Amino acid sequence: MQRYFIELSYNGTDYHGWQIQPNAMTVQECLDKALSVYFRQPVVTLGCGRTDAGVHATQFFAHFDLEISAEKPLHAERSITGINSLLPYRIAVKRVFPVAAEAHARFDATGRAYHYHIHFHKDPFKLDRSWLFKGELDVGTMNEAAKIILEYTDFSCFSKSNTQTFTNNCKVTEAYFEVKEGSLQFTIRADRFLRNMVRAIVGTLVRIGKKEITLVQLREIIESKNRSNAGQSVPACGLYLVNVVYPFVNY
Repeated sequence: MQRYFIELSYNGTDYHGWQIQPNAMTVQECLDKALSVYFRQPVVTLGCGRTDAGVHATQFFAHFDLEISAEKPLHAERSITGINSLLPYRIAVKRVFPVAAEAHARFDATGRAYHYHIHFHKDPFKLDRSWLFKGELDVGTMNEAAKIILEYTDFSCFSKSNTQTFTNNCKVTEAYFEVKEGSLQFTIRADRFLRNMVRAIVGTLVRIGKKEITLVQLREIIESKNRSNAGQSVPACGLYLVNVVYPFVNY
């Protein structure tokens, strides 16, 4: 039995998130079916995390185990072509490579990064790929607020309730907005993220950009550790997982 990592990207518009769920199409279900057909044996993947319905990923990793004989070794390039031919167009495999037997796509990741995209004028080419915001935002103050995020580690106020996590502590190392061709992109990087955390952070920072709350109130929200005090979660369509870091993976 050999363990493999698979790197993929996907447009999450048509899917009810990454993780297999009853009565809903997910990315993992499509991938597991394609791998099982291609390798002619049952294949079950385990992903680096779980993205919600409508969330996208430009870089996502999963691992799986495969019975491979010495007579028929896995040919990486041929496998990628074959697997992609069995996948829907919104899911694309980039790499398949062997790893150590104990390598774990979720627990071995040492860092992750997300982008959130906001646009301000109706654009058919950004439908389901960015959040259309109607109004003006004070980006300068939003960036001041983003710097405050870096000062904290307990993000209970941005976490979805009743999640099976042992701690709500995360080490955020980057958080900033930048204007790109009239649109707004938020970048955030951390060692780990809580469920719904990025969308809740953006929703709260947007309230600051609308001058509904102050920087002092942002600190109070974080220190309250109460989700009901933070802003609403922004729509899933603007969120992208863009980077997952492992100490043993070459990029």
